[in-house]
Amino acid sequence: MYRYFLKKLSGQIKENIFTLGAFHRLKIYMNQFRICILLLLAVFVFPNEGKSQTVRKYSNEFLNIGVGASALGMSNSNTALVGDVTSGYWNPAGLTRIENNIEIGLMHASYFASIAQYEYGAVAFKIDDQSAASISYMRFGVDNIPNTADLIDANGNINYDKITSFSSADNAFLFSYARKTGVEGLSIGGSAKVIYRQVGAFAHAWGFGLDGGAQYQTGNWRFAAMARDVTSTFSAWSFNLDQFKDVFAATGNAMPTNSIEIALPRLILAAGHQFTVKDDFGIYPELDLDMTFDGKRNTLVSSNFASIDPHIGLQLSYKNMIYIRGGAGNIQKESNFKGEKITTFQPNIGLGLKLAGFSLDYALTDIGDNSAAVYSNVFSLRIDINRGFMRR
Repeated sequence: MYRYFLKKLSGQIKENIFTLGAFHRLKIYMNQFRICILLLLAVFVFPNEGKSQTVRKYSNEFLNIGVGASALGMSNSNTALVGDVTSGYWNPAGLTRIENNIEIGLMHASYFASIAQYEYGAVAFKIDDQSAASISYMRFGVDNIPNTADLIDANGNINYDKITSFSSADNAFLFSYARKTGVEGLSIGGSAKVIYRQVGAFAHAWGFGLDGGAQYQTGNWRFAAMARDVTSTFSAWSFNLDQFKDVFAATGNAMPTNSIEIALPRLILAAGHQFTVKDDFGIYPELDLDMTFDGKRNTLVSSNFASIDPHIGLQLSYKNMIYIRGGAGNIQKESNFKGEKITTFQPNIGLGLKLAGFSLDYALTDIGDNSAAVYSNVFSLRIDINRGFMRR
């Protein structure tokens, strides 16, 4: 599919090698290579067919990474446990259990050797004794990507001042509300999300969707259900690739057209139990089952109807002040260098400290390189504010 383009690029590189000095030859080669990579990415990332609606298995996948180092340290196994500002993301029903009038949550994480940055910020507040709400914002992006499309003009002249940069970023706003029901221990909640995705000036998309969740506590047992994209999430893409028309034509690829991308629903079921050791120590294990319905995935249980990805977490607490966390998830089948099928998983660990209205959490993923995922260090901060404090 790309032979014509690569052959033409190779011929141009050879011509440059014979006409320019070594330093300039190297510069031109590197910039032409970057152009090639950017064009290949454009072809693979953007849909190749002009369908009006397309179901994408990994659409808006940045929304499945997770927020808050406390949850990430337990391998995202906290759908039943969560009861703070991060509930707007994990399970909006948990907002009814926030302990303070206002809670603020912040998080920063780097992925892929700090190439991609993930930012999160949220505020949750009690409405009354029966209900609460929150507003959350997430951004996952790669910034300062070189754009060398205009480096060489139609006459073959090179102008390094034409090199610019752009960002490829996914943004999401969540507006969440939760309320206790007439059934003791049962809370329900929902989130409306607005998604904005942008790839420089080349493409952007607006998306809308709904999430719904429930939590039920009886004694020391906790149960939860969370439905993401419950009505399917629709993202409308618009493209601006006129400057690449010749490249798409030369490589035999169709120009992407404005289209709608659909993310199908995902169901998460969770259960956990709180154990008390003496008066100061607590142990809480939780098992979560992520169920997707968009075809087979590389998960522990995979079928045409549903794929199930189990993950388990454990939290040890001391006086509700010091926390040690661990978990395992992302269980997959992979092939090693010998062609043998092996099972890998992603282990996580974390630490937490809660003191005087502040909670600082840390999580480290992929311990011991047991997963194909890359290492990530995640920090998050939670600030608790009460009205009594605000009046001072």
